[in-house]
Amino acid sequence: MAGETRRPSSSVNDMGWVDWADAVEIEPSLYASDFSRLGEQIEVLRRAGATVFHFDVGDGHFIPEITIGPVVLASISPLVRGLGARLDCHLMVEEPERHFDAMAEAGGDSVTFHAEACAEPARAISLARSLGLGAGVAFNPETPVEAAVAAADGADLVLCMSIHPGYSGQEFMPESLERISQLRSLLPAGVRVQVDGGINRETIRSAREAGADLLVAGSAVFWSDDPAASYRALEAALEPARA
Repeated sequence: MAGETRRPSSSVNDMGWVDWADAVEIEPSLYASDFSRLGEQIEVLRRAGATVFHFDVGDGHFIPEITIGPVVLASISPLVRGLGARLDCHLMVEEPERHFDAMAEAGGDSVTFHAEACAEPARAISLARSLGLGAGVAFNPETPVEAAVAAADGADLVLCMSIHPGYSGQEFMPESLERISQLRSLLPAGVRVQVDGGINRETIRSAREAGADLLVAGSAVFWSDDPAASYRALEAALEPARA
C-alpha cells in the first residue's frame, strides 16, 4: 500500500532499549569502520560481545559531512539482526523526522535526533514510536543540559555529545563529564544516558563514572589492525566502573 512502512518480519523493533540493551553498553560506531570490510567487522565485533551498533547519519547541513544513510543501513540490517544485535541510528540532520520512515523501513531499531535540529521534539518522539522505533534526543556541547532534558520528555535516551558532531577521531572534551553528571541527575532513572565522541581506553571509565551507560566508540575500535581486540580492551578499561 502506498505510504505504508514495511517492517522486516524478523525485526526486534517491537521491543525497546529496556529489553535489548545491557545495563552498560559499548556501541561501536560504524562510521569509523573500514567500509570495504563492513560486514566482516560487524561479525567480528558481535563475536567480541558488541550488542548495539551505532549508525551515524549526516546530511552535509547540520554537520559538514555527508555520511551514510538508509541504503547502507538496509544492506547491513539483515546481517545485524541475524546476529542478534541492534542498530542505534544517530541522525545528525536538519528536520530529522522526515527520515524516520526510511530508517525504520531500512531496519533501524532506534533513532536519535538533535534537539537543535527539531522544532517539535515531542511530535518527533511520538512519530518514532508509531514506526516501532526507540527514540533518543542528542544535544551539542553548546546546548544547555536543561534544554536537552526538556526536549527529551518521553525519550528512551539522551545523547550528550562530548565532541562537536561530525568527524571521527576528535578528542574527548573534559567539560563533558560535568554535563553527563548533570544530565544523569535530571533524568528519570529509566532514561539512558549516552555519550559520543572521544571515547577510548583513557576516557571510558570517567564517562561511565559520570553517569553514562551507553558509550559510543568509533576510532578507538576501528582504527586498529584488530577491532575485536580494541573492543575487548575498552571492555576491560570499563570493567571497574560497570557497577
